[in-house]
Amino acid sequence: MSKHIDVMLLLALPASGKSEARRYLASLSPQECQDQFGIGHTVQLDDFPYVHIMRRITDELTNRGHTGMFFLSPALPFRDPVDWLTLIELLNEDYDDLVAAHKPAPESAALWLFDRIDAARVRAGGQAIICTLDDDLRKEIAAPIEEEAQTLLRDKIAEVPESMEGKTVVVEFARGGADGSPLPLVHPFGYKASLAQLSEKMLAKSSILYIWVEPTESRRKNAARTDPNDPGSILHHGVPLAVMYGDYGVCDMAYQLEQSAKPNTVQVDKNGNSYFLPLGRFDNRVDRTSFIREDVDQWSDEDKGLLQLGMREAFNQLADGQED
Repeated sequence: MSKHIDVMLLLALPASGKSEARRYLASLSPQECQDQFGIGHTVQLDDFPYVHIMRRITDELTNRGHTGMFFLSPALPFRDPVDWLTLIELLNEDYDDLVAAHKPAPESAALWLFDRIDAARVRAGGQAIICTLDDDLRKEIAAPIEEEAQTLLRDKIAEVPESMEGKTVVVEFARGGADGSPLPLVHPFGYKASLAQLSEKMLAKSSILYIWVEPTESRRKNAARTDPNDPGSILHHGVPLAVMYGDYGVCDMAYQLEQSAKPNTVQVDKNGNSYFLPLGRFDNRVDRTSFIREDVDQWSDEDKGLLQLGMREAFNQLADGQED
């Protein structure tokens, strides 16, 4: 690849190895990134921290006898599937902040997040709902969430580089549909809807690294990585089983590839324009990534070699998509 990738969408079912791949790429020097994979030094975005905050909002409301706002219970999927698109709008905003080197400094990180989630929900086609709470209740539930919201804000600011020159923005999210669903998945489930919600500024610069595991393996690895004492962790959070079957029982990425007018790409139609996102598929059906969850000094040369081989194969496919 003669030019590094500006935006790399890191997509897969939960627990497929996305976050581990991100951690590995972040461990490389800028020169290693370019030489091995044709990417710049990475800055990283992820929608999971927002899902976690939405669950925390729901928990604090249900603990006070109110109906869950985003989820009916901690074990169930979104009440309103529009929030799959709310998450994308939050990523769009994070990307804009990266490009503009914007570092928010709100008085309350929790209340700042509440406003952001409401605004993103409106942009996604839904309704603002946190603002409908009584002001006292809104502040009451913000208090126990503040520390986690501050962590999200610190992590977000830490990713803003002095310059975007030579950088690759890695954007991680997982999408799917209910087990047994026919394809195409109904809107707004699956990758078709979420990719089309990305800003055109991102779509014009995006390629896809897709990590391939089957839903059964995704469920196994999800159970294996889950640490109930660390539910907000990128590497160790667990997705409830009902969500694994209800939202991630089937993946539509292969279908999107088949539907594209150009080989080795995913076609995204938005505002009368068609974007053809080159795709490379990293085959992780036989696990090559779980070792990344260990401390770096525990990574063996054999494990790193197998991971590098699979990544190079995927990035070569991605380069083929860029050339078609």
